[in-house]
Amino acid sequence: MKLNCRNKIIILLVLFVVQLSFAQKKNENIGTETVNVVKPYSPTISDAFKVKEIPSLDDSGNQPKETIKYSILSVPVASTFTPSKGNAQAVDKSKKERLFNNYATLGVGNYGTLNGELFVTQDLGNNDYLAGMFRHHSSQGGIKDAKLNDEFYDTALNVGYGVNNRDVSWGIDLGYQNQVYNWYGLPSDFGATLPPADQVALVTGINPNHSYNTISLGGNFEFNESVFSKVSTRFTHFSDSFSSSENRFYLKPTFKVDVMDQAINTNVIIDHVSGSFENNYARDNVEPLKYSLTNFGIEPSFVVTENDWTLELGAGLFYALDSENSGNKFYIYPKVNASYKLVGDLMIFYTGVNGSLNQNSYADFVTENPFLSPTLNMRPSSTQYNVFAGLKGKLANNVSYNLTGSYLNEKDKALFKSNDYTEDLSNQNYAFGNSFGVVYEDIRTLRFYAELKADFSENVSFGINGTFNSYNTDGAVEAWNLPSMKLSSSLDVNITKQWYAGLKVFYVGERKDMQSNLNAGVDPVLVTLKSYFDANAHLGYKFNDRLTFFLKLNNIGNQAYERWLNYPVQGFQVLVGGNYKFDF
Repeated sequence: MKLNCRNKIIILLVLFVVQLSFAQKKNENIGTETVNVVKPYSPTISDAFKVKEIPSLDDSGNQPKETIKYSILSVPVASTFTPSKGNAQAVDKSKKERLFNNYATLGVGNYGTLNGELFVTQDLGNNDYLAGMFRHHSSQGGIKDAKLNDEFYDTALNVGYGVNNRDVSWGIDLGYQNQVYNWYGLPSDFGATLPPADQVALVTGINPNHSYNTISLGGNFEFNESVFSKVSTRFTHFSDSFSSSENRFYLKPTFKVDVMDQAINTNVIIDHVSGSFENNYARDNVEPLKYSLTNFGIEPSFVVTENDWTLELGAGLFYALDSENSGNKFYIYPKVNASYKLVGDLMIFYTGVNGSLNQNSYADFVTENPFLSPTLNMRPSSTQYNVFAGLKGKLANNVSYNLTGSYLNEKDKALFKSNDYTEDLSNQNYAFGNSFGVVYEDIRTLRFYAELKADFSENVSFGINGTFNSYNTDGAVEAWNLPSMKLSSSLDVNITKQWYAGLKVFYVGERKDMQSNLNAGVDPVLVTLKSYFDANAHLGYKFNDRLTFFLKLNNIGNQAYERWLNYPVQGFQVLVGGNYKFDF
């Protein structure tokens, strides 16, 4: 059997070799053959078919699932809890503070101080109202070392009527004010050139009392759809107990005109003041000292806003008419202001240059210094230019700041300066070194101002600011009674819903003045008034929505500093009182 298989294999191999030999034989003449191509060959790709393959799983290593048996051990617990239905949580609303239309304030303190105020208003219809105010502040005096009576009274009454409509709102008011003061500021060495008996007789014979009376009528009009946006006007008659009289009238309309898609705002100013003084300081005039001054002005300007820039371009044109002295002048002032947001509202850079013509009046001077002699020389003051630049913004959401540097050039700036005097019993009661005059000087001022305000919370607010001045005048003239530095700060705190308190402090730097006793025959002496610091505090208690009690403390340091030369102020002052709000 094995032999047959071997023979078969040998025979197959022999046949394969013979066949191969015939295939390799070369045919010298292949011959010809015609091939007909029916169409060009177009190769195609066959459709792909997914090979179905089922993997084989070897579960030999998998363990069967174990059956887990568990049971709960139930233990009864005694409970009285009964769940209630869910309710939406209500938001606690703060109680809305009630606002009252009227109030009355009354306070009394040492130095015989009385302070009262009453304000009432009543709606007459849906759009009109009637209002009135009465104010009184007085003191019986008692300043230490004051040789003359130093009491004062200040009483004012105002009534007004107003209408608020959709297109126009307007109001008019009529007021009267009476002020009584005393020229109590005698020089410290007053009477030194006289025998003691004559000195006592001289001081006893001085009556320092003088008074001022003011009657005013004014109105304000605001328009929503009109060329005129607002109009302000006022007439004031001012007089004193030495036959001085002054009338002032001003009209200030503001209107807007669109020119080539640009709104031009224009302020028009007509400011007239006229009056007379019975005598000059030397009492050598024959006719009363009269003055009549009228300022006509127009201030056009327009505002351009581009991205973070805001630019205001304008000018002021004024004509000053002096009817008594024929000293008419024409003035041109710049009015350019620009601001740029460097970092949004966090830092804003601003700069500009402005100027204006300022009308001076006897009434305005008395408001600033009530110890003037009724013998003034009146003229307007001109701020030729005020160049300034600064930064303002926020250090945080509740902290804001403002830094400004400026340079002012002022012509005929009105300054208060002490009058020279004689120790003569025949003098007027204001001619003993106890009154001030007004002088006009050209002053250039370099000024820096800084301010910081912070609202630490709804209940605590703080603020501080300072002004630093460097004055430059012509010749040996000083910037009379202008301080080189002013600092002030305030803190207000709501302690609880009923209690609140506050503190205000301020510092005023040195000032310069000059005065001479003509009887002594010496040259005028330059006097430097010392700087002073003052602190005032108040404490209040809200008994209810209507009634509030307060305590005010002024000049806590009890300093007898001089606000003006020879005029010390009252020492430590205490005022207690209450405020009551009501409706009719």
